[in-house]
Amino acid sequence: MPRYARTEREALADLMWELGPDAPTVNEGWTTRDLAAHLVVRERRPDAAGGILLPPLRGYGERVRLRVAALPWADLVGRVRRPPVWSPLSNPLTDELANTLEFFIHHEDVRRARSGWLPRDLPAGLQARLWKPAGLLARTALRRFPADVLVQAPGHGELTVGRGGDRLRLVGAPGELALFLSGRQRVARVQIDGPSAAAERLRTARLGF
Repeated sequence: MPRYARTEREALADLMWELGPDAPTVNEGWTTRDLAAHLVVRERRPDAAGGILLPPLRGYGERVRLRVAALPWADLVGRVRRPPVWSPLSNPLTDELANTLEFFIHHEDVRRARSGWLPRDLPAGLQARLWKPAGLLARTALRRFPADVLVQAPGHGELTVGRGGDRLRLVGAPGELALFLSGRQRVARVQIDGPSAAAERLRTARLGF
């Protein structure tokens, strides 16, 4: 069985090492060093990782992340490349489920921050693997959006989400939809059909978890 989480992790670590710690990412204000520290905290510091999603823990989580970011670059990239086997996110039973989307998105965060980037020709199996979490992102990110949004990944599936009103159609490959729905609209290659004002609202909405 292909291990897409491992493939994306290795590719991201290779690219980070090639570009160095100060390269830009799609995440506004974050360099590759910031992103690497985020990934290390997520897997190795469960006491601080809660700050990624829970506002009351955000300050503590950010302090821990900044301390991790101060590690030597070789050490930091090495920790991204070689996850701890005891982590609930990266052990052999959970790695594909917990990390395929995470490392795909962050690999693209680094790739698409560079000039002249082009979408990759992803394996069909990876696109299929990304469709389910892309659908979960749609249900989470668009559940309160003031329109009915039909999200379509041709060959993989579709779903409708939103609070009703204008009708929009969001079409793309699962990987592109995952990037769009995680808040990376400006670098995602998708098609939006529907009223122009509602489509522009979707392009600029604050999406993601």
